[in-house]
Amino acid sequence: MLESISQPTIASHLRALFALIRKDWKQYWRYPLNAVSSIFQPLIWIAPVYFMGLAFSENGKAIGFSQYSGTTDFMSFILLGTVLESFINAVFWGMGYALKNDMDSGVMESNWLTPIPRLLILVGHSVTNLLVTAITSIGMLFFGGLIFGFHASGDVFKAFLPVIPMMIGLYGFGFAFAAVVMLIREANTLVDISSFLVQIFSGSNFPVNALPKFLLPIALALPLTYGLDAIRHYLINTKPLLAIQWEMTLLIVFMFVMLWIGITTFRSLEKRVRTLGTLGQH
Repeated sequence: MLESISQPTIASHLRALFALIRKDWKQYWRYPLNAVSSIFQPLIWIAPVYFMGLAFSENGKAIGFSQYSGTTDFMSFILLGTVLESFINAVFWGMGYALKNDMDSGVMESNWLTPIPRLLILVGHSVTNLLVTAITSIGMLFFGGLIFGFHASGDVFKAFLPVIPMMIGLYGFGFAFAAVVMLIREANTLVDISSFLVQIFSGSNFPVNALPKFLLPIALALPLTYGLDAIRHYLINTKPLLAIQWEMTLLIVFMFVMLWIGITTFRSLEKRVRTLGTLGQH
């Protein structure tokens, strides 16, 4: 008589998740110089913005900027946007590019044969990126505060309220994005273009109401716009695009809608890829 095969449990899923995280964590710290430089690279990129902002400021205060954002502290505005932008990249690269790496290294099919949910594999790949992003973001805000000045005069606890639904909803984006990568078997260009467009239209580095009128509806249709806007409102007292209660409501709705869209899209495209037999191709 054949022995019964044990069914996957929550505990076994968690062990698999921790194994993925541990593997990605070890790989990341194999190159410690890259790990350290990830703190300073964003500061180097925004250094020209700092000096250009000073050129258009009066006594260190950007008066014109405040007419769009409600604050004269343009560097705190940009530093916060850069930090939140890095979390967006962590989900896009953590899911999409990690999936492409599995294809290139030839372990995609063997990973897919393991008795754990496919979505759990994607989550495992992204968690290390999120942990690293959290560590580097703290360092970036610390050194950015020393170099450029960063003043969080608002309520830090309340600022976490929009972060939770925004990040969970962003996972819906990530699931759908990973499914498209799995279908077209290309990650670099797709990640660069999509993450860049999301960052631009969500206002990570500038107030979205400064966009031309014909582009503004695109920004207002992105729920991430309201997440960034709400976090800045709570931390540096910027002027919100909508009443803060409406922005939080939109973020909660976005969380459920995007998770449903992402999971449905991933399962549908995964079925198509398995039907075509192109799962392991690259």
